[in-house]
Amino acid sequence: MLNHTLRLPRDAAWAAALLTALAMFAFAANSLLCRIALQQGRIDPASFGAIRLAAGAATLVLVMRLRPRARAPMAGDWPAAVMLFLYVACFSFAYLRLAAGSGALILFGVVQLTMFAAGLRAGERFTGAGWLGLALAVGGLAVLMLPGVAAPSFLGAGLMAVAGAAWGGYSLRGRGVTDPLATTTGNFARATPLGLVLWGVWSARAHLDAHGVALALVSGALSSGLGYVVWYAALPRLKALQAATVQLSVPLIAALGGVLLLDEAFSARLGLAAAAILGGIALVLRAKARR
Repeated sequence: MLNHTLRLPRDAAWAAALLTALAMFAFAANSLLCRIALQQGRIDPASFGAIRLAAGAATLVLVMRLRPRARAPMAGDWPAAVMLFLYVACFSFAYLRLAAGSGALILFGVVQLTMFAAGLRAGERFTGAGWLGLALAVGGLAVLMLPGVAAPSFLGAGLMAVAGAAWGGYSLRGRGVTDPLATTTGNFARATPLGLVLWGVWSARAHLDAHGVALALVSGALSSGLGYVVWYAALPRLKALQAATVQLSVPLIAALGGVLLLDEAFSARLGLAAAAILGGIALVLRAKARR
């Protein structure tokens, strides 16, 4: 009985780590897919966003139907759906005007600040090791992103900041859900009509080919729909400050994905950033927040 009791916290910690890692890889894949599709001119941002939302909703509805004992047909709410739509739309349009590095830096910087502020407001505090880990992670992200970042356009930076704030708010809203799959399904189902309306408004300038549609479908069905279910399942196991910091790993994972998939060069700077970001995240996740 004692052994079983002692194993539970360890198992819970491993589950949280696995879910968080899977979610971060899904988000990084989203960044790579969007980067390839939009920067190569395979599809316009409104079409990409609408297809991404629709594919995510369809996949999640299918998964809901395959679930043996569904506790609810769908959940979610309109505020979360609007945040999801704003994130997808602003993210796509911002990358028309921003370099990949500056866009990722603005997005995850605003996400981190949004969740950091929410954690402090709720009374969460770091120990000394936690603050050190946060500083290491932010410093590693700066080493990775800042030296090659050109001055971003005002409109592009503003759109990406809105996307970051929306994603931070969406993540915080998901911390208390009891059924991540039903909640994410409902949010995607509500956000999809908003994406279709934007697509219709943008239709005069829409363009897409089979490759662009395929990238948007993969982004919506796998990296977005199923990825967000995993993230919602991980969020209740993380404090707001931890959830904010761990997302700093996404630009790093995306950069490493570029090395492996797009034949980008691996540099000493990238290795140094990897050590700082992952080491800092490890410190944050080990630190005990106190109220």
